[in-house]
Amino acid sequence: MHPNPAFRNEACARHIDFARERAFGVLAVSTQEAPLLSHVPFLLSEDAGWADLHLVRSNPIVRALKQPQSVRIAVSGPDGYISPDWYGVDDQVPTWNYVAVHLTGVLEMRPVEELRGLLDRQAADFENRLLPKPPWLASKMTPDALDRMMRMIVPCRLTVSDIDGTWKLNQNKPDVARQRAADHVQSAGIGAEVGTLASLMREAKI
Repeated sequence: MHPNPAFRNEACARHIDFARERAFGVLAVSTQEAPLLSHVPFLLSEDAGWADLHLVRSNPIVRALKQPQSVRIAVSGPDGYISPDWYGVDDQVPTWNYVAVHLTGVLEMRPVEELRGLLDRQAADFENRLLPKPPWLASKMTPDALDRMMRMIVPCRLTVSDIDGTWKLNQNKPDVARQRAADHVQSAGIGAEVGTLASLMREAKI
């Protein structure tokens, strides 16, 4: 997380809403060598006390889960390069704006009997966002094919102990300078989801 408190003033509820809506992040597990990383969709509970996910059995993180592990899921949002020329203010330097939320806690494997329910809930969560498309259901698969797929993955649960976030949106700049930069991000930005980033910059307050 960025140390500047100007970028860390958002309420925890906003972090939670962002993570729940995004529902995808980078799972990081420490090892004696390089950290183990896996890109995972997840479901965050109503109270944000836990997040359910599944991993492929061959994933090295699964082997590490013989014992519960302290982990973090980094959930990234829009991001983009900010040119100092865009502020209309002297003596500025280049920077990168972004939104990121971290879910920290203990990850453990869950009983295999919970896997089907997890998969159904995950599919429903995403499919319901595609309405009016009729939702995909696991029942559309033949039982043998579904069984083969399910044998390849394991259910896991992260018990969340901390939620932290950075919303780096030029809150440390004068309003006029931030608005100018947002306009340039909108029209010629470099990054991901620059339109959304520009909107967040325009709304940002210290």
